[in-house]
Amino acid sequence: MRRHDREITDRGEQLAILRQAEVCRIALNDEDGYPYILPINYGVEEREGKVRLHFHSALEGHKLELMRRDSRAAFEVDVNHQIQYFPEKGYCTAAYESVTGRGRLRILTEEQEIKDSLACLMDHYHPGENAYYNPAAIPRTTVYVLEVESMTGKRKQPK
Repeated sequence: MRRHDREITDRGEQLAILRQAEVCRIALNDEDGYPYILPINYGVEEREGKVRLHFHSALEGHKLELMRRDSRAAFEVDVNHQIQYFPEKGYCTAAYESVTGRGRLRILTEEQEIKDSLACLMDHYHPGENAYYNPAAIPRTTVYVLEVESMTGKRKQPK
């Protein structure tokens, strides 16, 4: 990272950003050599010192094909955006906080793992509510997890 003064190295602060964000962007390796990036709903957990991001989707589609071909993925979340314009200086900037990282995706197959992952997703958007999801959707849903290998955070404070 070029600007070390903006780096967030504290795992707790990184997790707070991951928990606050509403959308995670994941990038997969497409067969044409270009990255394939998409915004996706997610859940986050830290267990035994390891961070895992939980996702779900339909049973088929381009991202699942790419995942099966190459499980490596990168991710990004960002929060607290504040565009700042200083007309007297002709200067525009933005404050933000973000977390980026990479890891490997794994499609879940065990019933309890799938249920736990979906509960994590629900808790991300409805924290502490033990929100209900219809289990009838499970056979129509692919549930997968990104096991984070590395991540970093960055913060640009408002001026």
